[in-house]
Amino acid sequence: MRGDTVIIFARAPRLGTVKRRLAREIGDLPALRFYRNQLAVLLRRLARDRRWRTVLAVTPDRVAVRWPLRLPCLPQGRGDLGARMQRALSRHRRAVLVGSDIPSVGPADIAGAFRALGRADAVFGPAEDGGYWLVGLGPRRPERPFASVRWSSEHALADTLANFRGRRLALLRRLRDVDTAADLMALRDGRR
Repeated sequence: MRGDTVIIFARAPRLGTVKRRLAREIGDLPALRFYRNQLAVLLRRLARDRRWRTVLAVTPDRVAVRWPLRLPCLPQGRGDLGARMQRALSRHRRAVLVGSDIPSVGPADIAGAFRALGRADAVFGPAEDGGYWLVGLGPRRPERPFASVRWSSEHALADTLANFRGRRLALLRRLRDVDTAADLMALRDGRR
């Protein structure tokens, strides 16, 4: 399985630039602290697993940042989220892409995604808010997998799945990403 790649989408952890929806509700500094901690935890969980190669797809493209772990870093490039995800995934025959704001994701989820890609053309991890926390693509993929997606809406997953008509799909467990103070409270309540 070592030819498999996990791509972690990350934004440079800088005050006022990360978790902006969350920051509007709790403040820039607490949002930055959450993001830094979450990213560090995610990287430790996923990057040390030898079943796959882990890379960071970062934005902004040219930024000097000390990341929690030393990993290969690739620029996300220009365009909307779909264009940047397509660019990152197109570099690999078989890859899984995850966001950096999903506290519950772990190695078992990634391994499950790669197993699903053994029998499906694409795999998605649905998010509670109608988006998705993971997308994985095998070699048989649509030319424009993320066309006409209403990002940051409850329609993001449904819009993306429409681009995969006629393909074999797999869905993983539903998880919560942290975009708002309510998401953060739900996370904290779940840990108690």
